[in-house]
Order: sequence, then structure tokens, then C-alpha cells
Amino acid sequence: MRVDKSSMLLYAVTDRTWLGRSTLSSQVEESIKAGVTFVQLREKQLDFDAFVAQAKEIKSVTDRYRIPFVINDNIEVALACNADGVHVGQGDLSASAARKKLGEQKILGVSVQTVQQAIAAEQSGADYLGVGAVFSTSTKMDADAVSFETLKKICSAVSIPVVAIGGINKDNILQLSGSGIDGIAVVSAIFAQPDITVATAELHQLAQKMVNI
Repeated sequence: MRVDKSSMLLYAVTDRTWLGRSTLSSQVEESIKAGVTFVQLREKQLDFDAFVAQAKEIKSVTDRYRIPFVINDNIEVALACNADGVHVGQGDLSASAARKKLGEQKILGVSVQTVQQAIAAEQSGADYLGVGAVFSTSTKMDADAVSFETLKKICSAVSIPVVAIGGINKDNILQLSGSGIDGIAVVSAIFAQPDITVATAELHQLAQKMVNI
């Protein structure tokens, strides 16, 4: 599965913080039904076997709806569950090393914060970029802010899709209009909400408006 700009529109990054009585796969399915176009499984606490088991469960959902599914940071898990790809940060495996391990057919996403990082990631085989944090975020306290101007320059410097991440919600998403991004990546704006369906549908509508302004 390859990515195009339309699959970047509403990119959900999982977080089990707000599961309550629900399961992660049921929350992911609910969000996809309401408009999520891409899913990243992010797990920092699970051991390898539990991570793979969770990934296979989520993949069965994303496959059903033909939604791209990537694993955060962990190429071994991505290969073990046959995910569509992996997303790496600047502190993780380099984009070129990740591409070599993944092969040419898998999706490779790379987190960047500068134009130089963006160009290097594209040249190393990235299929899309995640840029952030564009706003302050509670889910990643150590994330440095990326200005609107830098976001705009990154979008102009590369030909691959760009998604913005970090503190994005329904109240500030339209501030990203005109930046050139192809969509938004969110965590709490979907999974921390009391009604995932309502929250996702609203974000999907706003994301379409934002990319078309």
C-alpha cells in the first residue's frame, strides 16, 4: 500500500491512556468509520509479543477498511505483523536505514522539524513527513515547536505529502490553513474525547476545509 495526499487528511495516532472499558481496536474502528484516513500504532510500554499481538488486531481493522497502517518507531514489530509501514523520528533509526530494512514496498514516514531534515528524509526514501509540534502538546512534552513559516517552507521544499502534528484540535486546526499541509495527525483530539465518532467527524470536516482554503 502506498500513500497519497488524500490518505493524509486525518491521521490518527493511538494512545491507550483513554481506553476506559473500550479496546484499542474498537476505538480505532470507530474513528475510521467517522473519517480517519490513516492509523499509526504508538506503544511505548508493551513488550515485543504484546506489541505484535496488538498490532495484528489493529491491522485486521485497518485492512477491512483499506486504511494505511504504520507502526511507530519499531521496524521489527512492523515486519512481524506485516504492517503497511513504519514511522520514525529523528532520534530513531535513520530514514535510509529504515528504508533498507523495510524494503521498497512499505510506507516510510519520518518526523522532521526543519527544511534540511525534510529534504534529507525525502532523499532517503520517505513516503510522507510528519511535522511538529505545530502547537504545544500534552502527549509529547519534549516536542519543540515548529513555526507556521517553517511548516510552509517544508511543504514547499518537498514533493511528498506532509502532515502536521502536535496539539492540533478543532479550535486551532484552521490556523494551519494556507501552510500547504495535506492533513493533520492527532492523538487526544480523537481518543480523549467522550464521543469519538462526533469528534472525528468534526475534525474530518475541518481538515477538508483547512486543506482547501
